[in-house]
Amino acid sequence: MVHGVKVMERKQRVENFEVVLEPEEEGGYHVYTPSLKGCHSYGSTKEEALKNIAEAIALWLESTKELGIAIPERDTVTVKVE
Repeated sequence: MVHGVKVMERKQRVENFEVVLEPEEEGGYHVYTPSLKGCHSYGSTKEEALKNIAEAIALWLESTKELGIAIPERDTVTVKVE
């Protein structure tokens, strides 16, 4: 209870998304999420790139919710190459 008002806490749903980090020739890293079309970011370091893509993913998911767009199903598989 806060100032006499009952506050309901909302549980956050945690999801994991595969991201791809690609070093740029001029320095820094391009990072994107293959399962979320158009979700890209950049950072000067790997850490910055990962922080930025996490924010981009959150905004991407928020936008799809507001627009009523379903989040695409995703599968990650391992392919053996001989």
